[in-house]
Amino acid sequence: MRACRNLSSVDISIGIQNSPREISFESAQSSAEVQQAIADALASSSPLVTFTDVKGKVVIVPTAAIAYIELGTEQSRRVGFVA
Repeated sequence: MRACRNLSSVDISIGIQNSPREISFESAQSSAEVQQAIADALASSSPLVTFTDVKGKVVIVPTAAIAYIELGTEQSRRVGFVA
């Protein structure tokens, strides 16, 4: 029996103004989707941008407090089993 699937994820780090720590998490969204969400939030003057990590946790960031955003390369990993 063979039940295996490939999942892709991207590491996201968000620097917050006046804070020595950054927010880091792994998202199932593609790098392009994350870039588009950020661009849309900034262009529309939205006060918040929202992301969901691979475990389903929601991360809400005030757009005015974003200092930088670092996107890692997309990684695929195999999940499942092979018999």
